[in-house]
Amino acid sequence: MDTETTTPDILGFTIASRHARGRVVRLGPALDSILAAHAYPPALAKLLAEALVLAGLLGSTLKHEEGQLTIQAQAEGGVVDLLVVDYRGGEMRGYLRFDADRMAEAPATPSLFALFGKGYLAITFDQASSGERYQGIVPLEGGSLAQAAEHYFAQSEQIPSLVRVAVKELRDGRYAAGGLLAQHLPEGEEGRERLHTRLDHPEWQHVEALAHTVSMDELTDPALPLDDLLWRLFHEEQDVRTVPLGTIRRGCRCSPEHIQSVIARFPPEERAAMADEDGFVHVDCEFCAKSFPVALPA
Repeated sequence: MDTETTTPDILGFTIASRHARGRVVRLGPALDSILAAHAYPPALAKLLAEALVLAGLLGSTLKHEEGQLTIQAQAEGGVVDLLVVDYRGGEMRGYLRFDADRMAEAPATPSLFALFGKGYLAITFDQASSGERYQGIVPLEGGSLAQAAEHYFAQSEQIPSLVRVAVKELRDGRYAAGGLLAQHLPEGEEGRERLHTRLDHPEWQHVEALAHTVSMDELTDPALPLDDLLWRLFHEEQDVRTVPLGTIRRGCRCSPEHIQSVIARFPPEERAAMADEDGFVHVDCEFCAKSFPVALPA
């Protein structure tokens, strides 16, 4: 297995002999920074951490750094009515909105249905190079967001996929999180038949069985390098290639300059209606829980 001396947060891999590819992700300081912006109860902190891992796994498949991956869950009848995370060029952010009273009545480990009730998960890829947008929508069903993501690949892209996400609460109140995405290569590579005509490829079943053996502790252990994790899973395979895909940073895009540029697009009368008596527009960012007083542009 080819390895690198770097310690990335995202590591891509391919198993050429099995026509498989994938990603492994582990979140560190970026996760701490995102969760620290809100005093989420433990069950919701774990839920948002799971969504952020998914964003890293899926967003890192974008070919261009300017592209963006957005995962949004909207629901009704549960504790959470909105969850949104996005990934762009190694930067991610996330936020969820919830009913504090209902959360206080929920069990310590609520089910996905208890958290969301009836809802859906929308996964959107914005391709910066072409300006195209691809979106898949799947019901929020199953035991986890990872299972919903697997349904997305099966329904929207018809690519056999395995998604594993683990989140662990540490003794100091922080969280460790990591994930694995393994996929059969898309339709028609190297003269093979199109995947949607047959989903029981023995070579994929073999990779899937190996990937299934990954443990939650392995995914969240910061002392276990990602390339060592892949070696544990696939060391008997021929020609496993890995490529570091960089680190993950918290990347909320709010700033006084950006907000002022957005406000400047409104007509003067609308800008005036937004401002307080001192001529400032106060804009709240839900992602980083900060308020920005911005002076009206001249």
